[in-house]
Amino acid sequence: MHNKWVYLFILSLIWGSSFILIKKGLVGLTDYQLGSLRIVLTSLLLFSVGFKSIKQIQKKHWLWIAISGFVSSFFPPFLFAMAQNYIDSGVASILNSLTPLATVIVGVFMFRILSTKRQIVGVFIGLAGTLLLILAGAEVHNSQNYLYSSLIIIATIGYALNVNIIKKHLTDISALAVTTGNFLFIFFPALVILYYTGFFETILQSREMQLSALYVGILSLFGTAIAKVLFNKMIQISSPVFASSVTYTMPIVAVLWGVFDGEQFGILQIVAAAIILFGVYLSNKRAEKK
Repeated sequence: MHNKWVYLFILSLIWGSSFILIKKGLVGLTDYQLGSLRIVLTSLLLFSVGFKSIKQIQKKHWLWIAISGFVSSFFPPFLFAMAQNYIDSGVASILNSLTPLATVIVGVFMFRILSTKRQIVGVFIGLAGTLLLILAGAEVHNSQNYLYSSLIIIATIGYALNVNIIKKHLTDISALAVTTGNFLFIFFPALVILYYTGFFETILQSREMQLSALYVGILSLFGTAIAKVLFNKMIQISSPVFASSVTYTMPIVAVLWGVFDGEQFGILQIVAAAIILFGVYLSNKRAEKK
């Protein structure tokens, strides 16, 4: 099945671009404003096109839809916004590449999903490439506070839980239904947070906030609404490890955006990117039979 590679390519472009949009959004918005605005706008977009799909969701699905929504779509937008106040967009995307490793570990220990030796080797090769990217980046960005990278690692565990939940419990309903259901649970908490940040009181008075809100709007449409539906579909037609491999290819796009925005990128990082892609290829050999 080759469709999954098309999904992987499109998602790499969309999500790889999301880190620079978060960076631009943080110019005029606080991390809590950015995270909550992203969720609220995405919810409104999804409700407008996906509300009818909710009829597919049965009683047995709702608990998993709720958990999936909070771990993958509620907490990560805040965690990434907080982290990117202190570390570069390229570095954030690289740290996000820990997701496939977390997916294998969570799948094996919590969901008893079997992974082949080749998949696990592929994940570790990809992780080695990720570590090389981090080390190469750390030399260039030695002034950045890497303590905040732990927030992104927490987000990757949330993503890993999500892909395993969908594969184990939610493959019998459409990707749009899963995604719309996710945002039904997280819309109101995000709206409350956005209200208490003072966003509605100040947005009309600040041109900088308005520009940042526009970047978050683009991020919400492509980086969250469209991408989440595509990603949930990719989980359903492939394996959890393949689906989470998008986090290996995203940094390549994200680092290129960073270079355009003045972030530095060296030869060693190009080598690391090639290692990452090889890891993706290896970890997905098994899924060809699916």
